[in-house]
Amino acid sequence: MASCLAEARDAVHAELSVVSLRRQLEALDLPIFSVRSAAGGRGEYLRRPDLGRRLSAGSRAAVESCEPTQGHPRALSGALSLVVVVADGLSAVAVERHAGPVLGSLLPLLEGWAVGPVVIAEQARVAIGDEIGEVLQAAATLLLIGERPGLSSPDSMGAYLTWAPRVGRSDAERNCISNIRPEGLGYSAAAGKIAGYLAQARRLQLTGVALKEEADKIDG
Repeated sequence: MASCLAEARDAVHAELSVVSLRRQLEALDLPIFSVRSAAGGRGEYLRRPDLGRRLSAGSRAAVESCEPTQGHPRALSGALSLVVVVADGLSAVAVERHAGPVLGSLLPLLEGWAVGPVVIAEQARVAIGDEIGEVLQAAATLLLIGERPGLSSPDSMGAYLTWAPRVGRSDAERNCISNIRPEGLGYSAAAGKIAGYLAQARRLQLTGVALKEEADKIDG
């Protein structure tokens, strides 16, 4: 029990290795850039969740300087733009281990989507994806984030999908897939669930509670 508690505590306080994560994501052949939240460091991030929900001034300016759906000409393809955000959250080790494999399994499943860029976000909470997606004029965002460590899973990753992202979106307006890791929801299964949600979001032009209810009807 003590060792499990120590692992969970260490996971919460660990800093994201952006260099290592970027190296993994480069295999996806998508534009990648890094941003930081308004939290000045890990301590402030843990004390002030509100700061983790928005970009720092410098990162906001960097995102604004990017072309919407950079590298994927939406006007030519007719595809909807999907921006992927990989955020450290409360377990940086989770996204370092699982984000690359999940995205590698997911990308071949995303018909009708122009994917990119991939944004690595440090000291970030879920809502930071709303600001990033809004600035990049994305049709939807997929945010992969380290979940709060439990005694049995210090490296669990969550996936959050938001249609028409913009600052002020509530948790009820997005869908979440939890416990992504080999010992929980495996990479292929997680990719299939994400792709399914995105297909329904595109059809209904929404995410959140209404999408979940519609998906449950279809599964039933």
